[in-house]
Amino acid sequence: MQMTKKTITILLLSLTVFVVKAQTAETQSAIRQSTEKIIKSAEQAYIGNNYNGAFDMLRDADHNVAASSASDKEKASLYYETAKLRMQMYLRMRRSQGANDQMERMEKHANNSGDDNIIDDLLYNKAILHYTFGETTKGNAVFHEMANRMMAKKSYDKVEEVYKTLIKSGRNSGNAQLVAQSYDNYIAWKDSAHAQKLADVTGELKQQISDLETTIEEKDSSLSTRKAIIVALCLLTLVLAVVLVVGAVILLRFILLTRKQKKTIRLANDSNALKAKFISNISAQLEPTFRKLDNKQPEVQALLDFAAHIQTLSDLENSEEEVELEETSIQPFCEEIMNEIKGKVSTSVSLVVNAPKMSANINKEYVSHILRHLLQNAAEHSPNEGTITLDFKKRGPHTCQFLVSDNGEGIPEEKREDVFKPFLEIRDLTQGDGLGLPICKQMALKMKGDLDIDPQFTKGTRFVLELHG
Repeated sequence: MQMTKKTITILLLSLTVFVVKAQTAETQSAIRQSTEKIIKSAEQAYIGNNYNGAFDMLRDADHNVAASSASDKEKASLYYETAKLRMQMYLRMRRSQGANDQMERMEKHANNSGDDNIIDDLLYNKAILHYTFGETTKGNAVFHEMANRMMAKKSYDKVEEVYKTLIKSGRNSGNAQLVAQSYDNYIAWKDSAHAQKLADVTGELKQQISDLETTIEEKDSSLSTRKAIIVALCLLTLVLAVVLVVGAVILLRFILLTRKQKKTIRLANDSNALKAKFISNISAQLEPTFRKLDNKQPEVQALLDFAAHIQTLSDLENSEEEVELEETSIQPFCEEIMNEIKGKVSTSVSLVVNAPKMSANINKEYVSHILRHLLQNAAEHSPNEGTITLDFKKRGPHTCQFLVSDNGEGIPEEKREDVFKPFLEIRDLTQGDGLGLPICKQMALKMKGDLDIDPQFTKGTRFVLELHG
């Protein structure tokens, strides 16, 4: 009777443990499903430029995870997904500080999750982050680490898929440097991967031969059995020889194709450099002739301005000199530039400068040119009783922003990506050549910064000049 009670007690305890485990698994599944739904909704919101809504949704998702009874590893994996979407949003907004902060959180959560797949995804996103902000050396190092991890698992297809995804990402974003760097890394990896695959196949076949030889020694030594095994060995050796020959042919063809593709890319780069030099030379040669004409004629002046803009754009794209910075008092600097457009707007237009009394290291020539052009554009498109604003904001120890805003008709969303690209359309040069913003963009990039349109500003247009120094 005493033994029966003990047995019953053990069975009840086992049943209780089973029920608790089942409830825990069900809870973790529910919180993951609800969190993934919120993340998907946030992704749709930010694709539609509703960044505030997306950030609010992700904050709610984190609160739900924190309040759940999921395990620490499960929570870490869900926190990783919300941090990853935030990082992608900051990448799209070209905010390096925010993107790097989220990357630190992703790395922490990935390590806490203990999931190899999440760590592989972390390395991929870290490489994208470095390449996006021009940190090619760091991006290459991360990519090599990721490729080595996958190569160790013999996940060749996954490595190839990652490289192709990176090349496609560079093409979609118009990042020629990312495309070229990724393609070179991909070619180098492809060579080593083919050699490794061939070595794997050879090793497997050699192992099979070794296994068959062992089998021969262990099997019956009868003549018929020996003959059968010998025939099998001959066939296997023949297959090995065929595989080696085919592999050598494929590898040779791939090497020849790779050399041809590299030569094509090199020729294309040389051709682009020659085109840029040719356009610059044409501009320089035509200018003396244009100056002999009557520059009081609008058409002649337009041609002179066009030639000068082409020369400036070409110099910016081809120059490799670093831009010098100097400490500048921000408030008087901004007020002086704003005063230059007072005579170009009606008295009903308000001109507002919001700049603190502080100093910053900037290149005054480039920043003055960019702000002057943006303010002149704002003056042309501001309505009566409108407002033009020049703001300065300190975003971090080494990051600052100049923001030029107006409440005019705004730039259509479908045209925003094209305003910084030169020569997209044939224009009447007397109405402007469309090179002003491309020149400003190149100047911003030369200062290791960027110039873009604020997608969250909807009551007109706001240009953001972000500088890192």
